Amino acid sequence: MWILVIGLLAGVLSGMFGIGGGIVIVPALILIAKFTPQKATGTSLGALLLPVGFLGAMQYWKRGDVDMRSSAMLALGLFAGALVGARLGLALSPRMLKRVFAVFLVLVSVQLWFKE
Repeated sequence: MWILVIGLLAGVLSGMFGIGGGIVIVPALILIAKFTPQKATGTSLGALLLPVGFLGAMQYWKRGDVDMRSSAMLALGLFAGALVGARLGLALSPRMLKRVFAVFLVLVSVQLWFKE
């Protein structure tokens, strides 16, 4: 049940902000479902393959708010980056991966708070 709730919340936030996996699903799976960081990351990647990309993007595309060239370039980067990121994440201990992720979230939060 909790996994479905996490997915619903991530879907809403993904549709609103373009986020979901790293900021919502992974921490929720670690904190609520007690997954290891690696299992949470792998599960998140597996879940995001189709529902978020297709259905969410379709709504924005209908309004002309999808830059297809940029989307294709991002997809190419994601394709390669996910492989590199997965290998890096699996090489770290669960404790270190949680700490690296926490630092990332703080840095992103500070940027969002102070940048115009």
